[in-house]
Amino acid sequence: MVRIQSLQQSANIAKLPCAEGAAHDDWLRRHEDHCLQDTRVDLRKQIMDWCDDPNGKCIFWLNGMAGTGKSTISRTIALELAEKKRLAASFFFTRGKKDVSHSRMFFTTIAAQLANSLPVLRTSISDAIDNNTQIFQKGPREQWNQLILNPLKNAPTQSIQLVVVIDALDECDSMEDIQLILQLLEEAKDLETVRIKIFVTSRPEIPIFDGFRQLSGEAYQDFILHNIPLDTVNGDISTFFLRKLSPLKVKHGLGTPWPDEGIIEQLVERAAGLFIYAATTLRFIQDGIDGPEEQLSLILSATKSSRSATEHLDGIYTTLLQHSVLGKRGYQECEQLAERFRQVVGSIVVMFNTMPARNLAELLQIPFKMVSRTLDSLRSVLNVPENESHHVRLFHLSFRDFLQDSQRCRDSRFQIDEKETHTSLFRKCMLYISQLQENICDLWGPGVLITDIPNDTIQKSIPLHVQYACRYWLDHWRLGNPLEAVEDIKTIRQFLDQHFLHWLEGLSLIGEVSNGVHMIIALEEILSVSGNAY
Repeated sequence: MVRIQSLQQSANIAKLPCAEGAAHDDWLRRHEDHCLQDTRVDLRKQIMDWCDDPNGKCIFWLNGMAGTGKSTISRTIALELAEKKRLAASFFFTRGKKDVSHSRMFFTTIAAQLANSLPVLRTSISDAIDNNTQIFQKGPREQWNQLILNPLKNAPTQSIQLVVVIDALDECDSMEDIQLILQLLEEAKDLETVRIKIFVTSRPEIPIFDGFRQLSGEAYQDFILHNIPLDTVNGDISTFFLRKLSPLKVKHGLGTPWPDEGIIEQLVERAAGLFIYAATTLRFIQDGIDGPEEQLSLILSATKSSRSATEHLDGIYTTLLQHSVLGKRGYQECEQLAERFRQVVGSIVVMFNTMPARNLAELLQIPFKMVSRTLDSLRSVLNVPENESHHVRLFHLSFRDFLQDSQRCRDSRFQIDEKETHTSLFRKCMLYISQLQENICDLWGPGVLITDIPNDTIQKSIPLHVQYACRYWLDHWRLGNPLEAVEDIKTIRQFLDQHFLHWLEGLSLIGEVSNGVHMIIALEEILSVSGNAY
């Protein structure tokens, strides 16, 4: 009987929707950095002391501007807690990456991890699923109460204190959801038997400040990362450069000392407290085609006039793009390469989910070799996996911010026009969803369950770029120029006339029908406002 109950509990918990890439140790995050052993020492100790303090406040908010190393610290803290069996769960938000760019699976993912890290909760979480079969479709408050808070309150265990790590909360796509999450997490302060603390990182954006201000002063403490004395940060960045550049000296047989103390000092000065500058500089030196000495010289000669931290970072991004994308080619070829950059990288910057390079080439209708060449030249700022089935993504959102801000990206050849790119992607999406057909997977009869269809059959009939088009065409149109291009509205009307049911079939096969309903409602609202209701 106990065996049957255990199997049933496991089956229920396996139903919990889990966001891919959310956990600190997820396979997709296997190449992401942690703090070097002797860096961030005081800060890490302060955080771990808070974790261990039974009287400490429930929430620790580490906030800092872009590029100050928040996510690296989060991964390090999560790893240390996991090694001590103190990590309850972790969720790393990532903008533009399907499951971890929103809060839809936040609480169900946390609940699933809690069930694994604290087995005494499995019965309560399983019962909550049995008693409310629609819990996965409920709102955040209901999921928090039924799947997390109540099981923790009723846990039959001795007193224990665990930590949930939430990174980059600002990258959740809804500020209203962010504030609701904070309000719900505050309720953990009243737990008695199983105490849960929450470590949160984010940029210091006003809606998040407002969210914390709405909490009681007893609920949280904060730490402003960019207020750490610059000398301390510079010491850590200096250690980073020394440790990471040393292997290059051996690999390339460079003379000693390389780089010398003066060069390290220059690099640290230019980093201006931004770890993202240090990381991007390192990748540029490592991956450059001219060898580390030449790449380092280029960096040092390119950012002399920069003054602020952001200007230093912008300087290295500009240098990287001009050198890696354009090189010393003639005017006409440079214009062609810049246009290709805006097409390929501009799409990566604004897309709502990542995809492999080959699927990106298909979506954009650009030969794969051309897309591949563009991406290969940008490995300092883009994570371009060797395995073609893995997704291409940005290393850091600061690169996106740079490209979309004409005041920062002064070379117009690399500026990304957000509306123009969204409109272009909408039109690419429409080309694919207008080619959908009835029974696209060639199923053997009506009433076939999705679970009975092999996944490779779906992937072959509806490849990732077509899935993306089915799911996001309306979002791109909405963020482009939805009411300015009459031809686009005509294209949508023609699509609805001829392929609406084919689209619904495609959405059902990829598990996105519920989003399709929301898309139609949103489309109707947009067109009604414009007087173009269909």
